[in-house]
Amino acid sequence: MPDGSATAHHYRPKLATVLSEGYDLGCFRKDLLAALTVAIVALPLSMAIAVASGVSPERGLYAAVIGGFLVSALGGSRYQIGGPAGAFIVLVSATVTKFGIEGLLLTVFISGFMLTVIGLLRLGALIRYIPHPVTVGFTCGIAVTIFASQLRDLGGLKLPAAEPGPLLPKLVMLGQSLPTISPAALAVGVGSAALIFLLRRLAPNWPGMLIAVTLASVAVFLLHLPVETIGSHFGQLPDGVPSPQLPSISYASVLEVLPAALSFTLLGAVESLLSAKVADGMTGRKHRYNMEVVAQGIANVASAIFGGISVTGTIARTATNIRAGACSPVSGMAHAILVLAFMLVAAPLASFIPLSALAGVLVVVCWNMAEKEEFLRLLHDWRSAAVLIATFGLTLIEDLTFGIIAGCVLAAAFAIYDRVRG
Repeated sequence: MPDGSATAHHYRPKLATVLSEGYDLGCFRKDLLAALTVAIVALPLSMAIAVASGVSPERGLYAAVIGGFLVSALGGSRYQIGGPAGAFIVLVSATVTKFGIEGLLLTVFISGFMLTVIGLLRLGALIRYIPHPVTVGFTCGIAVTIFASQLRDLGGLKLPAAEPGPLLPKLVMLGQSLPTISPAALAVGVGSAALIFLLRRLAPNWPGMLIAVTLASVAVFLLHLPVETIGSHFGQLPDGVPSPQLPSISYASVLEVLPAALSFTLLGAVESLLSAKVADGMTGRKHRYNMEVVAQGIANVASAIFGGISVTGTIARTATNIRAGACSPVSGMAHAILVLAFMLVAAPLASFIPLSALAGVLVVVCWNMAEKEEFLRLLHDWRSAAVLIATFGLTLIEDLTFGIIAGCVLAAAFAIYDRVRG
């Protein structure tokens, strides 16, 4: 079986390659089973990421349906699953706070256009050369930031004002609000996270996140617990995808959101190619990196047009797709259709989901996202440790883009110094 190395730079979706090689009923059955498995994971996760990002949960589902379908249909990986990703929570939340939902949609639209251009200019390969300590540093920094952002919903805290975006002021306000903690919300949130961890250990093939969120919803409903839910906070979810509509575009608004769009573009390219690389390692295949970036760009443009948040390749869902026996991009396309079917048939049920349970889901995501062992390993070499800590610290104190740039500059300085000395 060829690994695709010779065509890794080609602009041809892997779906076209799969269909030209011959796609039979056996593969279709495997893809459908994998799609169902991934959809079960994607449902609670997409809503949790949207809520954590400061937008209504259906916008995460729109991204999973529209973006997820296009990432698989047009992408350069056989197994990539696209959708809303935890890594974007910090960026999306900051953008919504600063520019509102219209500004967010414009930011996602512009970043999608930028990703498409990057892919068409064959710059996708360059993104893969971001130093490893930088990748680990900003990933761990994002995990810590997301965890901090979930403490309010996890404990049902009542804040005296809008929650600050920067980490340190956020922690100060959360600490001051500890007397308002809700024991019921805390029990539901911590219980949900604990159940997911337990199921992963005892029954790793079970859909732990969906089981935890479902049981939490049933418990809150039957016991009449005073816990905020999706329905009480956002109202009922829409039972479908809205009509396409271009974001409001003007010269002034484009200039205003451009820095945020650059951050979305950088993170989207890095995350999607990292996910595709993980898939390559699990399967022995090679993804088409430029085609993958083009597909991510088109998916983000379409997601914004349909009111969804940012889309990228997701490592956890992609790995789940592979382990479930997927054969081709059809599984990713089918997973998006299954998420849409949920919206059409069972959207009212989502109103009963407690926000603290979704916070518990994201606590698990943060734990899994943080590359703890790799972080500790990199600390043993002083140069990689310097790059790692600089990226990690500046991601927490400043922002993601600043952390990545600083880490890359420091790594480049070390490389130049070695070259001069050599």
